[in-house]
Amino acid sequence: MSVPADEPGNPAHAIFERFLRAGECREVLGCFGELCRQLGLQGSGLQLYHGLKAALNYWSAKALWSKLDKKAGHKDYDQGTACASTKCLVVGAGPCGLRAAIELALLGARVVLLEKRDSFSRNNVLHLWPFTIHDLRALGAKKFYGRFCTGTLDHISIRQLQLILLKVALLLGVEVHINVQFKGLVPPTGEAGGQGGWRAVLQPGSSPLSHYEFDVLISAGGGKFVPEGFKRKETRGKLAIGITTNFINRHSQAEVEVAEISGVARIYNQKFFQNLYNKTGIDLENIVYYKDDTHYFVMTAKKQSLLKKGVILQDKADIESLLSPENVNRDALLSYAKEAANFSTNYRLPELEFARNHRDLPDVDMFDFTCMTRSENAALVREHNGARLLLGLVGDCLVEPFWPLGTGVARGFLAAFDAAWMVRRWAAGTPPLEVLAERESIYQHLSQTSPDNTNKNISQYSIDPATRYPNINLKAIKANQVRDLYLVGMVEVDHKRKRDNRLSTAVSGDAYEELLSWCQASTAGYPGVAVTNFTTSWTSGLALCALIHHFRPDLVDFDSVDPQNPIRTHQMMLDMAEQELGIQPVLSSAEMASMAEPDRLGLITYLSQFYEAFKTSPEVEEVSKKPLSARGTRGAILFLNKLQKSRSLTHKRAQDSAQKDAEAKRSRREAKLDVGLDGDILDGAHKLPHTTVTEPGQPPARGESSDACYFCGRRVYILERASAEGRFFHRGCFQCRQCGATLRLGDYAFNEEDGHFYCSLHYPNPPRMDLPRAEPPALPHADAAAAHPPSDAGSPYVSPKEEAPGPLQPPPAAPQPGGEPGAAEDAADAGDVEEQELPAQPGGDAREEEEEGPGPEPQGVAEEGEESGGRRKIILTPLEKLNLATLNLTSEAEPEPPPKPARLRLQVAPEALPAGWQGQGIWEEEGTAVEEALEESDSEEEEEEPEEDDTGLGIMAELCLGLGDDDKYPTWKRTLTRRAREAQMKRFCKAQAIQRRLEEIEVTFRELEQKGIKLEKLLRDEDGTRADQKTQWMNQLLYLVQKKNSLMSEESDLMITVQELKLEEQQWQLDQKLRCYMNRDESLKTPEDRVAEQEILVQLLEVVNKRNVLIHIQEEKRLNELQA
Repeated sequence: MSVPADEPGNPAHAIFERFLRAGECREVLGCFGELCRQLGLQGSGLQLYHGLKAALNYWSAKALWSKLDKKAGHKDYDQGTACASTKCLVVGAGPCGLRAAIELALLGARVVLLEKRDSFSRNNVLHLWPFTIHDLRALGAKKFYGRFCTGTLDHISIRQLQLILLKVALLLGVEVHINVQFKGLVPPTGEAGGQGGWRAVLQPGSSPLSHYEFDVLISAGGGKFVPEGFKRKETRGKLAIGITTNFINRHSQAEVEVAEISGVARIYNQKFFQNLYNKTGIDLENIVYYKDDTHYFVMTAKKQSLLKKGVILQDKADIESLLSPENVNRDALLSYAKEAANFSTNYRLPELEFARNHRDLPDVDMFDFTCMTRSENAALVREHNGARLLLGLVGDCLVEPFWPLGTGVARGFLAAFDAAWMVRRWAAGTPPLEVLAERESIYQHLSQTSPDNTNKNISQYSIDPATRYPNINLKAIKANQVRDLYLVGMVEVDHKRKRDNRLSTAVSGDAYEELLSWCQASTAGYPGVAVTNFTTSWTSGLALCALIHHFRPDLVDFDSVDPQNPIRTHQMMLDMAEQELGIQPVLSSAEMASMAEPDRLGLITYLSQFYEAFKTSPEVEEVSKKPLSARGTRGAILFLNKLQKSRSLTHKRAQDSAQKDAEAKRSRREAKLDVGLDGDILDGAHKLPHTTVTEPGQPPARGESSDACYFCGRRVYILERASAEGRFFHRGCFQCRQCGATLRLGDYAFNEEDGHFYCSLHYPNPPRMDLPRAEPPALPHADAAAAHPPSDAGSPYVSPKEEAPGPLQPPPAAPQPGGEPGAAEDAADAGDVEEQELPAQPGGDAREEEEEGPGPEPQGVAEEGEESGGRRKIILTPLEKLNLATLNLTSEAEPEPPPKPARLRLQVAPEALPAGWQGQGIWEEEGTAVEEALEESDSEEEEEEPEEDDTGLGIMAELCLGLGDDDKYPTWKRTLTRRAREAQMKRFCKAQAIQRRLEEIEVTFRELEQKGIKLEKLLRDEDGTRADQKTQWMNQLLYLVQKKNSLMSEESDLMITVQELKLEEQQWQLDQKLRCYMNRDESLKTPEDRVAEQEILVQLLEVVNKRNVLIHIQEEKRLNELQA
């Protein structure tokens, strides 16, 4: 008989409170066992839970029982009877294994969970999606961990998350066993009259669980442990080395005031990482900083930087050997991590001291995530001697997460819900193949899930997939497609991977003859054109003109082409095809005009791009009546080409204006008028490249030969050939002249004077356009630290004067001392985006920050320049300014889904917008339902945990948006702050997904290049080779070219998204700067303040206009592809 626990001073109360507060795995298990003994409770499952609830009915426990009862009362669980006769084994007490165990227990199953360790020691911090926050709150997370997601927190350490879930699992009757390792399965013997079921091979073998029989196995043992029968597939990118580090968090006021970094990536914020490298020698791709129990940093480091800093002792080709303990200088690694952490937080975290890991060593780790693996299937069924076993995967052994995306725990929870739904269907007697087919149909969606494409009503989420995935088709995969997942008898593990035979099958047709026939049909009837081969028929240039004119008569006046100047003609057509059709050249104009036999392969490769772009249905004869656009994603290449030319023109304008300014220092105002801020003055050298045609005798303005790399001089084979500005090179050689960064189409700068290529940050612009920052004073207190960060540190606080100047700010007459050359770009660039510092977190005093920038005189010059340059000063009312300052942040409601493509909302008076915008709809991000659910769960617990308000206010102090009285609008401010953090996180995640895909494309490119080089050598040395063999090789080469072109198009699509991310980041930073001025009383503003505010406002409008143009182009491209 249990002891009544509602009496004052009952010892069970104290034990239960110790259980709630326990901070170690062993302590939790010990307290729970003691509690059960004290109350005289035995057994497991929901029966144990109901016993606890009846015995502990005092106020502290009642609030927890209320939450768990509400959760258990969901219809999916059938009052805990849905899986009452099911026995489950869950392997692994990570967050995903524990979460799956909780769901199975709620379904009424008997659940046994194994964990090979006896402690939770991982300090690393996990990003939580809104639904995971809501889900954990519904399980009573704040009862176990009072600081759980208080205020705007959206993350938690792995250790704390495990402790929360472990406590919930124990209360729901899950049997947890530590220091027990799963080693394999023991099939049933079929003896004793049909008795016997599936059992586990465990270590130690003496464990009483060795006799536990189960019919469901859920594996959550991590990426390196996958049960027999599952096949893994791997995606490989370029070498990626991650570093995680944890520092002790003393929760001091100084630490509270340091803003977190939800994520910053080189791909859209190159300047911050360049400053980091210049000051410290540390070279990173990204960095994230979260504050939890520890100060947690995670970053991706470049190998060369680690070698130079002595972290890696010797460069080795094998990744495992490269990062082996004997090849890593531990002290240098600690110094590297600490220096990166200090710089990224602007040296504002006092006395950084490493936290300790489970080995009692500084908690710093370096790991490789070059290869990411995932299971080909999520579940399977094994049958032996008539006994069936359902196996499912969750967590890392299902899909190994790419850490920069912050998707691991969210998708892990989704997979846990999906696995529980599968077990429910299994227990209901659904045929095994149907269960497997439905599970695989759901699994198809997992890797694409994000907060944006899952259902917004997170309060309705359950294990039913329909509540989480919009419009999901649970029968997308049929039962007959998963027969190979039903395994009978013993499993033979096949470690051999399937070979890719697509190369031989995809080129079975005669692509060479098909291409020749298509060229003949497309050029038939043009005077002077007779295509009979891929050599002499094309030397005059008329055939190429005819081909382009046939599909795009608006681009070429065929009758005006001069056949006597073939090089000039070819150059015109090469430029035209590149700039108007997005088709990259493969040969130089001189090679096209001579067309020797060795160049035949290059011409075939080049013409195949036209074929892919314009091949149509049999009604090809009517195409001349209506100009066609390039099919497929070549529109992305075309757009990037135009963007690149626009950028080049702007660079030239900037250089020209700087030269004129330097020559006329004393008459700067008149000089600005001569230069023309609107870009009206252009001489011949400033025309777009496609309007200037290279003369035959011109030297190395363009590559004379496509066979030699412009950079290294070595041979360039067709498949590895890339081109830009008429130069041909290896893709791997296309790097910034100064910093060695990889360059890509649409994201480079070319200096015609020295013939070198640069990244946008290091293009040799005229002298630095922004004045150097003042030396920082001492940091006596947090406010001063916020206002005066160290000179080149990556502070989250960016002063309004740090931004590269907009069109209203003229370039200075001479270089400024201390400035880094080439660090700013012309803000008037129609397609370019200035590189940003680390995202500006609001909260600093704008006036104090201004003191680091230029004084009154440059401001006055800027004001006059604005008025004299013919630009209209935009004057907004305070209300309009506030609306503009809350771009992408404020939203009262969303009555209907936004029109596609929805990227941003602009709330500002129509008369303040460009004419082209007026009348357009208002765009806004979704999220109202998500926020309402979070606010609801937030408000439910505010009164329960009043002692935690200080923590929430601390986070608000970091991320305060400065929109008014903190006490007056706490919910509003919290919502706005959460949206700002989510927007920053979305940018970061999108950037990392793009970076990862670009690296995977690069690896695929290298594989294609190796195959292509081999084929090209065979074709060039074809003496004595049979004709049918040569044809086969040619078809294979064309197939590889087709794959290469497809990858180039995908890469260009990704680079367009990169441009969009840069604009988003720039808009966000301008918005923060503008907010600092708007929050200041008008009577306190100086004339310089008003000028600076006006300049930022104009820049902000220009950035929003650029985003609008980019979205319009993307929509046109999408519609063209649909029509094609």
